Formats: sequence, structure tokens, C-alpha cells
Amino acid sequence: MVVSSASGKKTGAVPVGGPERSRGLKTKLRVTLVYSSKQKAQEVQSGQGQTEPVAGEEEPPDWLAEYDGEDTIDAVAAAIRQCYEVTCAEGDAEVFEFLRRTRPDFVFNISEGFGGLNRESHVPIICEMLDIPCLGSDALTVGICLDKARAKEVMTANGIPTAAFLVADAACDPAVLTRAPLPALVKPLREGSSMGIRNDSLVRSAAELRAKVREVVDLYRQPALVEEFLPGREFTVGLLGNAPDWEILPLVEINHAVLPAGANPVYGYEAKWVWDDPARPLNIHICPADVPEQLAEEIRALALRVARVMRIRDWCRIDMRLDAAGHPKIIELNPLPGILPDPRDNSALPAAARAAGYSYDELIMRVTQTSLQRHGLI
Repeated sequence: MVVSSASGKKTGAVPVGGPERSRGLKTKLRVTLVYSSKQKAQEVQSGQGQTEPVAGEEEPPDWLAEYDGEDTIDAVAAAIRQCYEVTCAEGDAEVFEFLRRTRPDFVFNISEGFGGLNRESHVPIICEMLDIPCLGSDALTVGICLDKARAKEVMTANGIPTAAFLVADAACDPAVLTRAPLPALVKPLREGSSMGIRNDSLVRSAAELRAKVREVVDLYRQPALVEEFLPGREFTVGLLGNAPDWEILPLVEINHAVLPAGANPVYGYEAKWVWDDPARPLNIHICPADVPEQLAEEIRALALRVARVMRIRDWCRIDMRLDAAGHPKIIELNPLPGILPDPRDNSALPAAARAAGYSYDELIMRVTQTSLQRHGLI
């Protein structure tokens, strides 16, 4: 295990460079960056394809949150281009033919997909079919992590502590909800970037629970995950590399104290996209987190355990909260972590990388070269 120290000195980093193929060819590796842009998502939603939400139906205010802005796409491409040839492609229905025709040496994948139960697995499975090396965890891991209940079932079966939960859909027997622990968080089963998680997602009564489940099912057209609310401090853990030599970035604590007076201690839609304005950014991330070393080691050990169980590759962001006894439990894993380049956007993985001494470009190249090494390309 390689751990970045809280002082910011990074250890075990892969040096930037090495643009030539290990096979002896004197040409640069050809890398294709595959993404899912906000512009394309809007085109698809307007009827030039198919995704959620469906045209003519009510749209959640946060439905574009996961898709990539031009600033992120350009920043990632520019970082990779320092060493490799880069082309860019939307991760839409045309990407299979594009990759089959161009056959890049490597795919740097940040695509969330545009629809379907396994939308985040589309690009990894296409690369597997075409035998093209791809950044990140495989399609099975990505698909399981997107479905929060399936991920929790795998964790529970392997002794990984996670918040208790149940799943409720439109056909759910009302008696099922009586088994839900209160207070509880209610969120969509298969979304990321805090989509569907609002200040009022923390429910404290049976009536609030029923109403919130109906809202999630109707608005997001998928089951709701009803999850035990963990009352302790909240952390996110950035992981780079591969087993057994993962690098754990400095811990990030979610600073609930900066939320507006009366707000619930929930890092959701309002906290990320409304109250936290890039023009007036909240000090929402404390990094490195100020925690006793015993607790920090418990958090790091849990991150490594769950990464092994879920077969994480190359990079991941792991979200945790402390239970009433002060012990960490997993909330979810993000094998396609957000990587907004502007520090004012409070993107957790880049923030942790900066605390470890990485610039944004160095973070992107660290991950790129780690994955290339895993594939035997450098």
C-alpha cells in the first residue's frame, strides 16, 4: 500500500513522461478520450436519441449533473496530449463503430452513458469486445457500483460495513417501508453526482418516507434506495493505482458546518450545486481531514478492503460516514469519479490530489500511466 502523507508530499507516484510504446515503436500511443457531454445529453433528451429524462416528461433539476462540461473535457485532453496523441469521442451509440474503425491504443474513459440500467458500463464493455485497453474498472464492477443496492449486497456478503438499506419501487408493498430505519436517506437507486439527493431527502417519519419514495420513483423513473442515516462525520477517500500498490490520497472531510443554518447534514444537490457557488465557493472540503490517526487508519483500511472486494482498478472515490459509535461505514463507491478541473468547483478527487502534491495535469497523467502499465503498454 502507498499512502500520501497529510503534509502533501506524494509517494509512489508514476513519473510523467514515457510517450513511446514499450514494444519499441517510435510513435506516440494513440489515446481516445471518451466522454458524455452536457450538450449531447440535451440533444438526446430533446428527441435525437433516447435517454432519461424522456422528452415531454418532467425533468429533475439535477439531471445534467453527471455529464461533462467543455472545461473538463478540454482539461483532460490537454493533460494527456502532453505525452500522447489524443482524439475525443462522445460515449453515445456511435462510439462502438468509431472505436472499431480507429482502433486507438488506449481509451481514457470518463463516459457516464446516456441511458439504460448499465449506462456507465457501455464503454468498458465495448472496449472489452474490441480488445482495446481501457482506463478504469471493468464493466461488471462499474455496473455493480452504479446500482447502490447490488453494491451493498456484495459488500455485506464480504463483511464490509455499510449503511442498512432497503429498495422501494412503485409496486412496493407499503408494509416493506415499515421496516425502514428512521431517520433515513432516500435517493435514486442508480444515479451519481448526488442526483436525487436533496436537503429533504433525510426523512424522520413514516409519512415523510412514503412521500419521498413516491417523489424519487416518479421523478427519476427508477426504484428508491432507503438507507439508514449515519449521524457521524462524512469523508471521501481518493484511491489511485491497482492492487496491491494503491495510493490513498489525503482524506477529504465534508464540512457540514458551512451549510446554511437549519440545513440537514447532507452533501446533496443544494450543497453541491446551489449553495456552493464557484463565485463564492463554500469551504465544503477539509483536506487533509483533521482526524485522529487511529480513525484515519481505520478509514484507509476500510477503503482498501472494499476496493479489493469490488475489484477497483486505476482510480476510485469512496464515500463513507461514521455511525453513532464513531466507526466508518461505506456509503458508495465511484469508479468513475468526478474530476472537475477548477478548484472553485470543489471536486473531491482533484482536491485530494492537490493535497497530495499533484497538479491537475499530473493527476490525469498519473492515472493514465498507471492504467497503461497495467495493460503492459509502457
